[in-house]
Amino acid sequence: MIDVLSSDYIELARSKGETRWQTVASHALRNSMIPIVTIIGPMAVDLMVGSLVVENVFAIPGIGEQFVKSITTNDYPVIMGLTILYSLMLTVIILIVDILYGIIDPRIRLNEEAN
Repeated sequence: MIDVLSSDYIELARSKGETRWQTVASHALRNSMIPIVTIIGPMAVDLMVGSLVVENVFAIPGIGEQFVKSITTNDYPVIMGLTILYSLMLTVIILIVDILYGIIDPRIRLNEEAN
């Protein structure tokens, strides 16, 4: 946000007479959301997959504990199923992040003429 607020287009908007809050709301916030969305997307999957550690440490029954038990007992179908589930979660979250990029900044959208 600090980098965006020091940009030339922000100074231009301020020189046109917009207040600081109007400039932040209409120009700076949208452009500073791209790095935030980039970080939050995979971090959400990390939180879901991080349940492996939390469930194992605190002995909470759940999918993470089941995954750890299946590793120790060599239950390959469960291991593969949960691995596919976790990879699908990551793939879906990354797809959602890519769609959000196009919503946040229209310049990132796919150009139909490029086909």
